[in-house]
Amino acid sequence: MFPEVRLRRLRKTEGIRNMLNTPLPGPEKFMWPTFVIDGEDKREAIDSMPGQYRLSIDQLLKELDPLVETGIGSVLLFGLAEDSEKDFQGSEAYNENGTVQRAISAVKKEFPDLIVAADACVCAYTEHGHCGPLTDSGDVDNDTAIENLAKICVSQAAAGADIVAPSAMMDGQVLAIREGLDEAGLIDTILMSYSTKFASSMYGPFRDAEKSQPGKGDRKGYQASYGDLRTALRESELDEMEGADMLMIKPSIFYLDILARMREATDLPIAAYNVSGEYSMLHATAQRGWGDLKAMVQESTLALTRAGADILISYWANQYNEFFKD
Repeated sequence: MFPEVRLRRLRKTEGIRNMLNTPLPGPEKFMWPTFVIDGEDKREAIDSMPGQYRLSIDQLLKELDPLVETGIGSVLLFGLAEDSEKDFQGSEAYNENGTVQRAISAVKKEFPDLIVAADACVCAYTEHGHCGPLTDSGDVDNDTAIENLAKICVSQAAAGADIVAPSAMMDGQVLAIREGLDEAGLIDTILMSYSTKFASSMYGPFRDAEKSQPGKGDRKGYQASYGDLRTALRESELDEMEGADMLMIKPSIFYLDILARMREATDLPIAAYNVSGEYSMLHATAQRGWGDLKAMVQESTLALTRAGADILISYWANQYNEFFKD
């Protein structure tokens, strides 16, 4: 006890602090989520997400070139559909010649060592904006939805995706996808489940970017409730039992307690999705002069590593040198 114990000794100098601190994550820990669109020479700024764009495949390759040089470990691709391509099922999502499928092949050809992950869902492909076809009562038809998710993941893996990432939060989706991949002979494809994904208020900028706001209702009937800790943890436990290779928590900064609990409960790798609202929130704070952006980015990101995240799905990834290098 004081005066013999003086903890300030352990933070007296920068050298001592650096020796004891958890280091900032290296670029290999980051997965950059980005949005790919059809066409050529398209680079559409996303107003609600400074520094992020909707990119045609040729522009995506140009954007990835310097990122690969920084050592960024992986990319997570999201697709968009034109209104004319949307239907009740979201069938464009599993089109073998769809934009995401073609983007996967192009990226793997140009950057064969870059890990390519693909989001698997239909909310940006359905005319109603939900994550699966609807029943007569307006609820998502879970069992039909997981059949479609399996088709999406098989098409993505066949195109060359290293990782498929189902985000619909349907019961049984991991098992259905694993069986679909195995039946297609795609046994080496990694399945990273959005295993504990909350019905959060932090997705607004993403839905702006993806143009995937539900036409009616919301997604609280299938995304996890942020007030129900036990059920949220069971989601990840069941996905592990069904054959997931990696688990995920989404969002991340507001859910560090649950991330830490997940880390204690599993030996699987855990990805933390530092979502659009968390990203844009820090930008907005800095723009108002209420905080230093680089300092906030580093502090919030290190919190995820400290809580147990192995992989950081983060929009800061395409700005790694700016925010994580001195």
